[in-house]
Amino acid sequence: MSNELKRARTQDEKYFRRVQILESAELLFQEVGYESFSMGNLAKKAGVVKGTLYLYFKTREEVFLTLYNQSLIRWSGVFLDGLQTAMSDRDYAETLYETAMADGSFVPLLARLEHVIEHNVSIEKLVESKRNFIERVGCIACATESAISLNQTQAAEVVRTMGVLLVGASRADQAPNLDGEEIPEDVQSLMDLFSSKVMFVKNACRIIYAIRTDN
Repeated sequence: MSNELKRARTQDEKYFRRVQILESAELLFQEVGYESFSMGNLAKKAGVVKGTLYLYFKTREEVFLTLYNQSLIRWSGVFLDGLQTAMSDRDYAETLYETAMADGSFVPLLARLEHVIEHNVSIEKLVESKRNFIERVGCIACATESAISLNQTQAAEVVRTMGVLLVGASRADQAPNLDGEEIPEDVQSLMDLFSSKVMFVKNACRIIYAIRTDN
């Protein structure tokens, strides 16, 4: 039996096997997407027997929830590093959009979180994930206060709303890939208006303004 298939026995071995599985899961997810992702394919990708996966994750959605939590921490770290004191609302929105979309897993998993993923995990895993979310939102909201001049309550509302807006805007990019094609200027201008970045930034600025001025 190869080393990849041997059962991890020590705590260190179990930790590294779990990391190995999650790294393989993220690669597989980015290759095949949510619908085509299966525990069988993950087992092959990770180099383990399928039964080994269930020693670490009870369901496919538990794998996805763990990947989401990791991507949230990863993305928020990059986003926080990109924030500056007293930046414009537009710069804030563009930084949020660009960092979120640059992470190949965060937005696709966020879009499926409440509708699919959270419905097939244990209550313990759900609570753990929500506490991770609370902690991350708190960190982002704190940085948002000084970045775009909001109070604590306003900043928290902005951060929560941006997540919903991000999911909605990401669904706008469903048009066919026309790279390399000659598109008439009027048609290209129309398509640009419906790009996810344009829609996100424009509406994010409106929401931030409304929250800031709402007494």
